[in-house]
Amino acid sequence: MKEFKTYLFIGFGLIGGSIARALRADNKDIKIIAWVRHREKIEAALSDGTIDEIADTMTSALDKADAIFLCAPTGSNIANLKTIAPLVKEDTLITDVGSVKGDIQAVADELGIASHFLGGHPMTGRETTGYASSDAMILENAYYLLTPSEATKKEYTEAMTDLVKRIKSIPLLVSPAEHDYATAAISHVPHLIAATLVNTVKGADNEEGFMKTIAAGGFKDITRIASSDPAMWESICRSNTSNIRRVLKLYSDELKRIDTVLENGDFDQISTLFKDSGSYRSSMSERRTSAIPRQYILYVDIPDEAGEIAMVATLLAASAISIKNIGIIHNREQAEGALGIVFHDETSMKAAIPVLQKHNYKVILT
Repeated sequence: MKEFKTYLFIGFGLIGGSIARALRADNKDIKIIAWVRHREKIEAALSDGTIDEIADTMTSALDKADAIFLCAPTGSNIANLKTIAPLVKEDTLITDVGSVKGDIQAVADELGIASHFLGGHPMTGRETTGYASSDAMILENAYYLLTPSEATKKEYTEAMTDLVKRIKSIPLLVSPAEHDYATAAISHVPHLIAATLVNTVKGADNEEGFMKTIAAGGFKDITRIASSDPAMWESICRSNTSNIRRVLKLYSDELKRIDTVLENGDFDQISTLFKDSGSYRSSMSERRTSAIPRQYILYVDIPDEAGEIAMVATLLAASAISIKNIGIIHNREQAEGALGIVFHDETSMKAAIPVLQKHNYKVILT
């Protein structure tokens, strides 16, 4: 099986940094080089030993690399691929981590490098970006989609499949077309729906902002992803337009059907809708990582007394459990607890439960 000893990362944020950390944990003897437009953004990666070298330019380290990871935003990956393609050795694997595969595969075909290009997409992420947020743990048990074309050499597909397993992700092989349709359905369209729903409520709200005042619980949960990076989502929508429109049409047709059901008073079909959707959702994997980053939150019932929030925060701090956010939940339609605590990761959230229960706090997981 083909082995990679030197890796070059072009772009080095959350995903690139996490992959590099995982590769380093698997094998201390490999060499990792990275290039970004602003060198100061990854000097920490050099200091902490995740990478061995910062390249002076995008192309200065191409001759050293056995494998190249394109880890910039989708549109930038394509531009960078066009820049490096004429200079990359034929025995160097090129892969990317973008959430759209069809367009970059088409460019690889046009450039004549399809035999050693293999698209990839780790189905993981966080709400925060940049190398400082990177963590090898976010790759563990995450699906890592690989999209070889008919021209991709078998040895590269085998090598990348093995690499994905070694960084503790789960490789799945799909075609670029199948990938883009699936991610449109489970990631791209949901983000658009969330953003549109928020703007719908904004437009329907009164001048006093009554809807915004009481919006919490379920509404904030299902629209959390509306706060995602605007530039990234513009790039994704540019790249996967046809698939997004295809899924949006299906969703629009379903909304029209439900509107007709309501108009006709066929409310038994509403019951069926929730039964069917609940059953399908319950059958989905409970993996820690997915295309839409999960929020780690629990709710706690506390008495309305001075110092109670501080007491909870102190208990967690005493157990070395860090929290991301904490606050009173005024709209409690989706949770019994009056106090919402958001954690940085699942480990912290799980560790907090027995600490709080030991002090007789009722903890509610949603």
